[in-house]
Amino acid sequence: MLGQVYDGRALINGARVHARSGQTFDCISPVDGRLLTTVARCGQADVDAAVAAGRAAFEDRRWCGMAPAARKRVMIKFADQLLVHADELALMETLDMGKPIRYARNVDVNSAANCLRWYGEAVDKIYDEIAPTASTALALIQREPMGVVGVIVPWNYPMIMAAWKIGPALAAGNSVVLKPSEKSPLTALRLAELALEAGLPPGVFNVVPGYGLEAGSPLALHMDVDCIAFTGSTRVGKKIHVMAGQSNLKRAWTELGGKSPNIVFADCPDLDKAVEAAVGNIFFNQGESCNAPSRLFVEAGIREQFLEKALALVPGYMPANPLAPDTVMGAIVDQTQMDSVLRYIELGKQEGAALLAGGEQALLDTGGCYVQPTIFAGVTPDMTIAREEIFGPVLSVLSFTDTAEVVRQANQSIYGLQAAVWTRDINKAHGVARALKAGTVHVNQYDEDDITVPFGGYKQSGVGRDKSLHAFDKYTETKTTWIRIDSPV
Repeated sequence: MLGQVYDGRALINGARVHARSGQTFDCISPVDGRLLTTVARCGQADVDAAVAAGRAAFEDRRWCGMAPAARKRVMIKFADQLLVHADELALMETLDMGKPIRYARNVDVNSAANCLRWYGEAVDKIYDEIAPTASTALALIQREPMGVVGVIVPWNYPMIMAAWKIGPALAAGNSVVLKPSEKSPLTALRLAELALEAGLPPGVFNVVPGYGLEAGSPLALHMDVDCIAFTGSTRVGKKIHVMAGQSNLKRAWTELGGKSPNIVFADCPDLDKAVEAAVGNIFFNQGESCNAPSRLFVEAGIREQFLEKALALVPGYMPANPLAPDTVMGAIVDQTQMDSVLRYIELGKQEGAALLAGGEQALLDTGGCYVQPTIFAGVTPDMTIAREEIFGPVLSVLSFTDTAEVVRQANQSIYGLQAAVWTRDINKAHGVARALKAGTVHVNQYDEDDITVPFGGYKQSGVGRDKSLHAFDKYTETKTTWIRIDSPV
């Protein structure tokens, strides 16, 4: 099973190709440090070729010219292909970025397939509009595909993040050029092959692996890319918006960082459930989730009881071999990210937070990248670990006594991606949910999710929404056509 040889070449215009420069980079597994393969280190020339292929496919209408029902059938077959190759894709994802294989298979593959299927099914069910006008005119309001869409996705959920963007972009009739993270490029390349096998015409979906400055920036700056969709850090997201403006004023959509507040009031209806959600969601995917509830606000009256219950759960999240079927926390994506997480842990200790659990690198003898599940208490809003996105298994616990003050502290962040409130008081639940500046607010739960609802954030958590029918707004232009009617009757 582990002797699999992976193809790291780019996929442009329906064919696997080396980078024009001949350069490659090593794809190293965070599971145990093994070399998985070498990957094409694409640059400007490769991006140019991919964009040209996408443009040619769009202009000759080999995809956007298909009847919506025909595009739907291809998208559904594409989704089916992911499930047929589910075990292969899950293993690839786990070896590439370190998440437990149980989640790679049951969450990532299934969610990506469901996303592609859902947008495929939506293709022939979205109607355009006719405006209310005088009898002398007919005004048609229609969606049209943009053209060539550039997509840049991160390494924490490589398949899901790609599906969230290529799903609606392809379903709308666009061509796509995808630049996966250099830390997890393998499943994106395989997805493009499966799309071809499903019947997607060559040139419609291209993948150019490489580094941000060498492949991502040329894509964002490209004068023949009509739209750029990015998920990643706020720091890079700001640069994407600048590059979009510096070039052809392409549409730019970003889903960026988060420092999500999880507020538990003393009248929480189920304390055990709140504890399990707080602990389970911060440590899920090794804490490498933009919407992880990394700031936990617990009302003072239940703080000690909450922490006692939380600490009792920590041993169940100790990192282990991601390939083992019962592992719940795997490896951090690479050495660089692990070092960053450990640096934040040291800052937490230096700034006076109380380290209650974890705080150390784990499984040093494996050659992989593992960090213990970590909980800090006594955290104050001014501490670095309460302000900056750590993107690792680190929970910062703060205490409060006043509702207005905890809402103020929760909103005192540059981010606004997700939040939660736990209370049995319906007035408090609605009032706090309304007051929180976040794109998604959970009440008495944290992990409900569905493709039917939009996902995105306020403030510096990004611009635009992934998922749901709202995502079509990002990848289509709205055209109004006026028709004069001089009726003889």
